[in-house]
Amino acid sequence: HHHHHHHNNNRRRWMDLGGCLEGRGRRAMTPTTTGGARRFLHVHEYQGADIMRKFGVRVPDSIACATAGEVQKASEQMKCLGDDEVVVKSQILAGGRGLGTFKSGFKGGVHIVKNEEARETAEKMLGNILVTKQSGPEGKPVNAVLVARKMKFAKEMYFAILLDRKSAKPMIIASAEGGTSIEDLAESNPEKIIKKYIDINDENGGIKREDALDLAEKLGCTDKDDAAKQFQALYETFKKTDCTMIEVNPMAETTDGVLYAADAKLNFDDNAEYRQKDIFSQRDTSQEDAREVEAAKYDLNYIGLDGNIGCMVNGAGLAMATMDIIQGKGGSPANFLDVGGNASEEQVVEAFKILNKDPKVKAILVNIFGGIMKCDVIASGIVNAVKVVGLNIPLVVRLEGTNVEEGRRIMRHSGLNIEAAKDLDDAADKAVKASVIA
Repeated sequence: HHHHHHHNNNRRRWMDLGGCLEGRGRRAMTPTTTGGARRFLHVHEYQGADIMRKFGVRVPDSIACATAGEVQKASEQMKCLGDDEVVVKSQILAGGRGLGTFKSGFKGGVHIVKNEEARETAEKMLGNILVTKQSGPEGKPVNAVLVARKMKFAKEMYFAILLDRKSAKPMIIASAEGGTSIEDLAESNPEKIIKKYIDINDENGGIKREDALDLAEKLGCTDKDDAAKQFQALYETFKKTDCTMIEVNPMAETTDGVLYAADAKLNFDDNAEYRQKDIFSQRDTSQEDAREVEAAKYDLNYIGLDGNIGCMVNGAGLAMATMDIIQGKGGSPANFLDVGGNASEEQVVEAFKILNKDPKVKAILVNIFGGIMKCDVIASGIVNAVKVVGLNIPLVVRLEGTNVEEGRRIMRHSGLNIEAAKDLDDAADKAVKASVIA
């Protein structure tokens, strides 16, 4: 069961440079990656279900569990409801769970089992690493499972609300064929995909009732009036919680015609953190790259990659160019790190710590064009960072711009082993050579 296209790390570089030229004063850009580094908060399935429930969206009965004991209790409760089977679902922030494999060799992140077997199944999941098509080879830790009622669904649909840039409106994308990959369907049968736009300035400020009923009709829902209300409740959720996306797949109808949001993925706009404190407090950093979590604390734009040359650059465009030149010379960047236009010495020190802590990094390349940022400030930042952190790998620095001579002098007289480069080309050459020797 797919979720959005999370490509692997080397594809994470093509970021959204939309914000690159605005807001020069603060950080020039917030990279968005398919891994979701900064822009959108992702929450677990069980957290999303709780949020939707609050707005009247019908979600299957389920209990989130962090231990095998809790799973046993939950499955016994389900038995009281007269069910002899339950669904045990690994909670990770990546799609493709059902077809995933645990590093232990146990297959499948979602299992339908007899109540008595729920505990044993959960024990094979909890505390283990699940690798899916979308998690990357390193996988994600399963720290919770969702024990859900086994529902008898007669039909599965697809329903999503997302922000459409072109029309600058929320857009509903729905299809009577759900449970599978919507991208494949869009390619093979585009006519099966229904789109509706929502006018946010409409005084009712929601999905128009006639649109909701029309959707219910086209999706073939049994109780059209109820389905229309469910669609409206989903939009209410989307609007009130500052979602960038709600994707329900499948939106499913039971054999007796009741509609459920059987599984959903919710993303929230990071700019709304100040007014969605409850939701943002649920952020699960165990699912994220530890280096990225650390960098965010110091307002550094950091994205981990899988090479061995650590880069520290000011400005997104220069950072991209630096990475390209490294790759062009046969090297491979370990990260994208933009320290922004006016980084403080403390930020430079922290950036350095992150690069130096990474065992994969065999050489560090600092490429700073001092405009707003003065070269002497950067140079003393680097020198102090090296003194604080210590340095056991080659460090190549290229400085250009305001106070550059003073900057170079500070590094020359530091008594530290810092290799100065005369230009970017020279710097990349030196860094790539150093990374190979190391």
